[in-house]
Amino acid sequence: MEIFYILMGASLLKVIFAGVDPTCHLKQFVTTEQRICSHGYPAESHFLETSDGYVLNIFRIPYSPRLHNQSTYRPTVLLQHGLFSNSDCWLNSGPNNSLAYLLADAGYDVWLGNARGNIYSRNNTKISVNNPSFWHFDWHEIGINDIAAMIDFITNITSQTKIHYVGHSQGTTVYFVLMSERPEYNNKIKSSHLLAPCAYFGHGTSFVFDMLTPLVGIPGGMYNKIFEDTELLPQNDMFNRLADTACSVDGTLGFVCKNLYFLFIGAGYQNTNTTSLQVLIETHPAGASSNQVTHFLQLYVSRKFRKFDWGEKKNMAIYGQIVPPDYNLSKLSAPVNLYSGHNDGLCDPKDVDKLVADLPSYVVDYRIPDSTFNHLDFIVGNNMKELVNEPVLRNMGEHEIFNYTTN
Repeated sequence: MEIFYILMGASLLKVIFAGVDPTCHLKQFVTTEQRICSHGYPAESHFLETSDGYVLNIFRIPYSPRLHNQSTYRPTVLLQHGLFSNSDCWLNSGPNNSLAYLLADAGYDVWLGNARGNIYSRNNTKISVNNPSFWHFDWHEIGINDIAAMIDFITNITSQTKIHYVGHSQGTTVYFVLMSERPEYNNKIKSSHLLAPCAYFGHGTSFVFDMLTPLVGIPGGMYNKIFEDTELLPQNDMFNRLADTACSVDGTLGFVCKNLYFLFIGAGYQNTNTTSLQVLIETHPAGASSNQVTHFLQLYVSRKFRKFDWGEKKNMAIYGQIVPPDYNLSKLSAPVNLYSGHNDGLCDPKDVDKLVADLPSYVVDYRIPDSTFNHLDFIVGNNMKELVNEPVLRNMGEHEIFNYTTN
């Protein structure tokens, strides 16, 4: 849940609700495909349509140029980003450290997903992006529609019946949603690897909970109608330049960046690779629906992992009960690997404990052996290769029988 981009106080509301120049979304930036190609890797760009008309742009690294012996069999893996993020988050630390490249070098066919509403997936065949109805979704729909559509598309293209899945932050939440709401998709997963797993938020220490929960965390609140069905934190060149400047003072994180980082993600910014963060900021924040944030805040209030709370009357009409139903995590049957940090201000270790208790007993619960490791370190940490990516590769490899030699 990468909310450290939000500015405080009055600036927050200005950033959230400011009008956006439509030309900002004409992809006047280096795309995921171009980033991959710039490092000498082959790249593909694909478009698919969800059952409710959203057009998603997903990318592919079909193989690695570093492999000495190519094979016709390359197991597939889908990488799914977090809130306000996009497929670029798996590339920003370069070929020697970023998970997408490391997986390709290990012999995998790598796919990079993009959820509806971000800079790569801003079209719908039935609704204009300027229509509030376009933004009438939260991460529940991303789970049951977007992730399902990506899995179906990938298995159809590759003719492989099962894939591996890696998600970060909201990318883990949407996986839990899909596998509990449409459990037949468990049969399409070889293994899942969930970084900074987010389902429960009762112990989150991020300042964002205290700041926004009173406004929109409970149905019927003062700002619920204003905040509903709105584009939140769209990609903006001016904001990106300001953030880049704040986070690159003398090659280290500047005072402003450090304090925003602390408030929204948690302490431990000493792990952050400043160069990787600057690359990330080029296309982040990437936009989302305000409903996604509201739903997360509702989980913080309820201490439950459950569906969107519309208020008692509408809940009764939609769900047949006055409170939203919980997601049934016991329906997850494919192998689950959790990777969590001790210093995560959003998905606290105590909330991960609760998640582990609610998942089937075969879950692998890996805690990063660095007490300062926080929420965003999974994506921009100096030591993420050794502490996160290599364990992911080892655990994923246990479900495959193949061996490649790289340079």
